[in-house]
Amino acid sequence: QAQLVESGGGLVQAGGSLRLACAATGLTFRDYTMGWFRQAPGKYREMVAAINWNGGDTYYSASVRGRFTISRDNAKNTVYLQMNNLNPEDTAVYLCGADLANAIVTIRDTDYDYLGKGTQVTVSS
Repeated sequence: QAQLVESGGGLVQAGGSLRLACAATGLTFRDYTMGWFRQAPGKYREMVAAINWNGGDTYYSASVRGRFTISRDNAKNTVYLQMNNLNPEDTAVYLCGADLANAIVTIRDTDYDYLGKGTQVTVSS
């Protein structure tokens, strides 16, 4: 049974940085495109970033482009999200997802095969 476990969330002041990690088990990691999603209270879940199997292609939503960086380490079965210059609008539960595809073909969480439970990120003003 595949499992995705996020870590690295917490409370940070506006302008600060956090690095999230998502460790995958029970699947052949390099077969999957990996994505990071977030969901704020009362809002729809949205994709913020995705990375294809070898890191050669990435996607960022307009709201995080230039501030967030997604990366992966296939040897460690882990995907990361470096978040810089955080602002209160970034406050949300951040989840990672795995899509059995070697390219970024969707930004919808419902298309992903597996999703983690998430880690809370809170940015204070």
